[in-house]
Amino acid sequence: MKERIGVYICHCGGNISDYVDVEQISSMLREEKGVVISKDVMFTCADSNQVDMVNDIKEHNLDAIVVASCSPKLHLHTFRNVASRAGLNPSNYVQVNIREQCSWPHSDKPEEATVKAIGLIRAGINRVSHSESLENIEISVKKSVLVVGAGIAGMKAAIDLAKLGNEVYLVEKDYFVGGHVAQNESLFMSGQKGKDIVANLYKEIKSYNNISIFTGATVEKVTGSVGNFNVDIKIKPRYIRINVDKESVVKAMEDCNVYVGDEFNLGLAKRKAIYKNYPEALPDVPVVDAEALKEDIEFTGKYFSLFDFNQKEEILNFTAGSILISTGFESYQPKDGEYGYRDISNVITLPELNRLIELNPDKLTYNNKTIKNIAYVYCVGNRQLKGENKYCSRQCCSSAIYSSIRVHEKYGEINAFHLYRDIRTYGKQEMLYEKSSKQGDVYIRYDEKEPPLVELQGKSTVVKVKDYLTSKTELEINADLVVLVTGMVSRHDSKEVSEKFKIPVGSDKFFNEIHPKLKPVETVIKGVYIGGTCQGPKNVSETVQSSLAASAKINALLGSGTILLDPVIARVNNDACVWCGKCASVCEYDAIKQIDIEGKSVAFVNESVCTGCGICAPVCPENAIEIAQYTDDEIESMIDGFMQKAEYSANAEKAEESEDNQRAHMKEYPQIWKKIAATIDGDKKTIPQISTEIDEKSEIVTYHLMTMNKYGIVLAAGVDDKDMYYYYTMKK
Repeated sequence: MKERIGVYICHCGGNISDYVDVEQISSMLREEKGVVISKDVMFTCADSNQVDMVNDIKEHNLDAIVVASCSPKLHLHTFRNVASRAGLNPSNYVQVNIREQCSWPHSDKPEEATVKAIGLIRAGINRVSHSESLENIEISVKKSVLVVGAGIAGMKAAIDLAKLGNEVYLVEKDYFVGGHVAQNESLFMSGQKGKDIVANLYKEIKSYNNISIFTGATVEKVTGSVGNFNVDIKIKPRYIRINVDKESVVKAMEDCNVYVGDEFNLGLAKRKAIYKNYPEALPDVPVVDAEALKEDIEFTGKYFSLFDFNQKEEILNFTAGSILISTGFESYQPKDGEYGYRDISNVITLPELNRLIELNPDKLTYNNKTIKNIAYVYCVGNRQLKGENKYCSRQCCSSAIYSSIRVHEKYGEINAFHLYRDIRTYGKQEMLYEKSSKQGDVYIRYDEKEPPLVELQGKSTVVKVKDYLTSKTELEINADLVVLVTGMVSRHDSKEVSEKFKIPVGSDKFFNEIHPKLKPVETVIKGVYIGGTCQGPKNVSETVQSSLAASAKINALLGSGTILLDPVIARVNNDACVWCGKCASVCEYDAIKQIDIEGKSVAFVNESVCTGCGICAPVCPENAIEIAQYTDDEIESMIDGFMQKAEYSANAEKAEESEDNQRAHMKEYPQIWKKIAATIDGDKKTIPQISTEIDEKSEIVTYHLMTMNKYGIVLAAGVDDKDMYYYYTMKK
């Protein structure tokens, strides 16, 4: 039991103290058993208060601390570090959330909010009194990384990781690298050719001896945990003999007359049964479509020395310290009949248009017809209020407009009609919208309630739409080509990948990071990271930034050769355990296994895999499992503390200030508040005057002055002679 506890209650600049009587609570809690210090401070997270806390811990020999403030998600590590700096084990610190759980939801009932805060803090005091000193779990790690997906994200990450001295295994499901970027003749905003980017990245990858690249490969099985993942990958055969003469293979490709559908060109063309996605595709090793080619007995007999139809799938095994998932996206595939898709022959998707542009070097034709009028229908498959994909893919508008510009530049006079709900060409991409408008593209705004109607009238395709920019004027467009601007959706095999790597999937079916701002590339599985468009729609620039962020995190994790893991995990009482298997059956992370100890079967927890989620503890019929920092004693004592009656009176006199109960002074305010206060102390000045004196932008001064005014630190003192600016002075 802890007997020397320090309690710190935060005003949070008024976010808490405006609704919760933190001063009276601080005074009351000094009487709690084991509490040595009880303080209320303006900002517990302020540097000055952290220094005071360190001094208090040392001076008063505190063995535990409780901080009542905001969410632990924001400052858990802040106060753990405070404890460490003072020589106190971080596990003997408890944070109580009296902002999100108290002052904010109960702002309309401040007295009740105060009573609830008392209960929450008492629960925290009781809990920390039963806390244990825990040590981080240290494990050795292998400096190797599995990168799944050799698109632009995976290739950039592999290069970055290899530069930093890691062994990299790059696994690509397709027989050739590059992903969707390789399908783009030109990329916005740079105008670079996608194939050139892929070629340059592949060349750089091959320059590193510590990158092993596997194409036509899939991850079959993953076991182990952070630092030591055991990975099995399956490699599909190419059916071409090893070390054959390259010229002979090229000759065979030229002679081949067996054609099949071309997936790389989205079915707009045929490819040979011996193929590469495109002539420059990498690796520079063709693939044989064995099933299609076997029918041509004469051809296979002629080139028998090149082919080996007896090749089998291979399974390779290796160990990786960490894993990066960069499996990418798929474009939304419209349903049959959606805006006439598949029902009307000249209705295609934007990705199909982009391939069509590359397949038609001189004149844009489709179905043997020269294209003169193109109607682009935006937001197909995204932003569906009643559909599955409620999100915006963000890059579709820019992509469609850029494709329209390319059509004009490559083929000359072609009329373009853009039927949109909202144009979202953010950042520098706004220049594309401006260029498109200046070249004569027509923009027509429709509402989701009244979407465009694509009809076949005789031999003509007509698009009917109500233009909300001209008071719902009904328009009809005779279109030679209707292009459905489709967004990004998760890959069809994302569920399979999710199950193998235990990555959570969001409501949008993309992979979920822990937190989009605080931990944007980490997953709940230690050592498994995500990057690129597998976690949501991104353009190429954002995709690369995401993957490089993940590679930086991975290198930081593996760099030292050992890692420290959070000690908050499940632990088993071997004397009580009788191994019924219920704990293992509910564990989503496969962290619990059966082992024998002295002839008795018991549950064993893999420390490096366990996340401390606690789902195993309540299903144990023998109560043989508990979670560190969430033991029965801690939880039951919290309930007792919360249920204890709070003797609080809203009309009670404020407690006398003492050395241990100092109200928040100016030292706890942000530094800029001190500068402002020093400038207007005993005087009154306008915002421009203050801005000049403290050398800060006027908008920054305005923001802080308004906050200081809200919390009663400054007040307005009339206006200047020109009635242009308010004067401000310190509140007496």
